[in-house]
Amino acid sequence: MTQPTINHVVFDIGRVLLHYDPQIPFSRIIPDEHDRRWFFENVCTHDWNIEQDRGRGWQEAEQLLIEIHPDHAENIRAFRSNWHEMVPHAYEGSVEIMRGLMEGGHDVTMLTNFASDTFREVQERFDFLNETRGVTVSGDIGVIKPQREIYDSHVASFALEPAETLFIDDSPANVEGARAAGWHAVHFTGADQLASDLEKLGVNY
Repeated sequence: MTQPTINHVVFDIGRVLLHYDPQIPFSRIIPDEHDRRWFFENVCTHDWNIEQDRGRGWQEAEQLLIEIHPDHAENIRAFRSNWHEMVPHAYEGSVEIMRGLMEGGHDVTMLTNFASDTFREVQERFDFLNETRGVTVSGDIGVIKPQREIYDSHVASFALEPAETLFIDDSPANVEGARAAGWHAVHFTGADQLASDLEKLGVNY
């Protein structure tokens, strides 16, 4: 099989370049494992949180939940106020690969599902998030992966050729979304596997 021509590499951020785990602060806030699991399954759920990635403000998000779960108001507000603890460190192996690609002359951008304010927060904490040619943040444009519109928006913003673009994401659904938009894409499971995937595609760094 002929290797594709890859001229652009696009990185997801959460769980690809940055570690993200809401359990970190909440293991302290709600020490009981059963109660904590119930809270994430019924109150501050993934579906609730993803709407902040789509652009909903935190005040509105908190109020919606507090109206339904008034007894959990303090813990609902604790999600945002302790959010910084959920992103404790970068994945150095992935960052090294990203920087290596840029140093090797590859065009690198980022495409992420992230609330606008929390993304700016991590941008201040982690310098490498300011080193690529740019980033599309879902919270800024009101569209999330794996919706086709976010991939097309990224292509338009950075003048990319989809058939020459490689996307790296930890979510299989987002990988498939990129492929549906005409991109090449690999499922991120770790830096070593990413290095192997890049080698197979002929993307050197």
